[in-house]
Amino acid sequence: MTTRAVRAAGLALLHTAALAGLGLAGAVALLVHLVFFVPGFGLGLLFLVPVPILAGRHLTDMVRRLAGAGPGTPLGSPYRPRPEPPQPEADGRYLHDNRLYRRPWVPKFLRLLDWLLGDPATFRDLGWMTLTPAVGLLLGGLPVVLVGAGGWYAVTAAGRHWWAVPAGLAVAAAGLAVSPWLRTLHLRWTRWWLAQTDRQPGRLRVWYGRQLLLLLRLLSLLGLSLLALPLAALCVVALLLTYGLGIVVVLPPVIQNIRWLPELRRHLAGRWSGVAVESPYLPRPRPDRRPDGRYQVGNHLYQTERWAAYDLRLRWLTRDRASWRDVGWLLLDPVVGGLSLAAPLAAIGYGIFGLAMPRLWMLVGLRADGGTDWYASVAGHDAAAVPVGLALAALGLLAAPAVLRLNGRWTALLLAPTARAKLAMRVQRLTETRADATEGQAAELRRIERDLHDGAQARLVAMGINLGNIEYLLDKDPEAARALLAEARQASAKALTELRDLVRGIHPPVLAERGLVDAVRALALDTPVRTEVTAALPGRPEQPIESAAYFAVSELLTNAVKHARAARITVRLGYADGRLRIVVADDGRGGADEARGSGLRGIARRLGTFDGVVDLSSPPGGPTTVTLEVPCALSSPRTSIS
Repeated sequence: MTTRAVRAAGLALLHTAALAGLGLAGAVALLVHLVFFVPGFGLGLLFLVPVPILAGRHLTDMVRRLAGAGPGTPLGSPYRPRPEPPQPEADGRYLHDNRLYRRPWVPKFLRLLDWLLGDPATFRDLGWMTLTPAVGLLLGGLPVVLVGAGGWYAVTAAGRHWWAVPAGLAVAAAGLAVSPWLRTLHLRWTRWWLAQTDRQPGRLRVWYGRQLLLLLRLLSLLGLSLLALPLAALCVVALLLTYGLGIVVVLPPVIQNIRWLPELRRHLAGRWSGVAVESPYLPRPRPDRRPDGRYQVGNHLYQTERWAAYDLRLRWLTRDRASWRDVGWLLLDPVVGGLSLAAPLAAIGYGIFGLAMPRLWMLVGLRADGGTDWYASVAGHDAAAVPVGLALAALGLLAAPAVLRLNGRWTALLLAPTARAKLAMRVQRLTETRADATEGQAAELRRIERDLHDGAQARLVAMGINLGNIEYLLDKDPEAARALLAEARQASAKALTELRDLVRGIHPPVLAERGLVDAVRALALDTPVRTEVTAALPGRPEQPIESAAYFAVSELLTNAVKHARAARITVRLGYADGRLRIVVADDGRGGADEARGSGLRGIARRLGTFDGVVDLSSPPGGPTTVTLEVPCALSSPRTSIS
């Protein structure tokens, strides 16, 4: 080997040694993750989860920089952009996932958690930390071990064997020679795990990811069930103090401040178990002020609004059946829900523990033969450890999806709204949407009046003046009269165009004649971006719903062109389960937020009049998908162009 080759091999050896050292650091980082994840997901202490993930990213970034220093292109950061801090609404509260918060730190933390757990790079980092103690140390540490062992043997055994020096030097030279090759393999392996990539995961990785996500969900729900125990004890103490000793001031804050856990379980039941559970709480009432200036709550009168509001709050919390259902759920869920969730986790853990214990006993020297009595009570022999452990782990994995769905149904059984709560929420919803509809109708009338006053009305007035002048000039100056006639004709044409545009803005003729599908297709033809429309509607919705859906799609197409800078838009219209469903998707830059724009809020208000909902998915970088759903009945289909 030449001096240059030896120098390159030495640098490669140092590079692999550094990578092997970072492999050891990855093993330590994995242990730190487990220390934080077990109480974080297992006990519901979610504030612990972001800590190791953010700290671990410093280590993986260092590995990327070190891997980028070798041959090949440098490794960039694969992480998604950090979410922006939440902005306050008009009322000063902060919006996150269709829920308002009084303080910004709660939605800020939830955005941080969604950002970390929704980034595939986070799970690639965890996979690297899991495998790097074995693969990384083998590739990075083998040349170091060969060089070190060869040099040590050559020095220590030189006096006993004549071949010690050449043999030791040969082993050291072999380690030095293979170091560039092993470094290349190590860099490829590191790039495969930690580089930014758009590759699709294989079937095995998809299955592994789904099973891991399923187990994390079961573990999280189990932790929340255990967290219900101290809250249930707090409720019992508050009830004893209130109804036993008459200390009424204790109960209302306890009932109100424990609602976050049942609300979180309702949300997770719909998101993880596929069982939608609505919030059942009655709307908070406000005290009525009498003509004499006092406030009435039931049969009691108060001079100040503060005490009336306190009494009303007490009645609202204690007379709402959902509050007592929450208390009952807190008492029962640690037993019913906790045991059902623990069963598949225990089977998986029991099986893996039994498979690993014989080797662990032998490793630590407690049992030289590697035997164990762990399965003696099950099969009576050590050889049963492998099949019984595999069977228990497989049984736990197979039962986990059913247990997750069962837990969602159990949550709905106790925490779903009653018929009375549904009726109260329905009344509140209708009151809000009626006010929005009245306000929107008034704004629409003002717009029509303004457009008529500034447009067609002004032109018609000008036409009347011109016609008077024409009548005066008809005998005296026919040429001037002819010029005024041409001007009046142009004014009438412009007035007619403006009136047609105004009518189209109120209710487009194509919508009235051809229906929603062809009206949306007409919008797509007028859109300066490539827009595809697919529709499967067996009939036509009612005219008000059809109009609201049309203008909602028009607003979304305008937003996609103007704000998202999309190059392609797709619109899908369908009908299923008594609901009109419209999905508008674009490949724009994303980042749309209902809280920062009035357009999406206007669409939500417009569809809310008909109990419609708007669902927005717009991560930074795109794509943006807006789903509109409106409950309605379809009439018989009418004529539609193909």
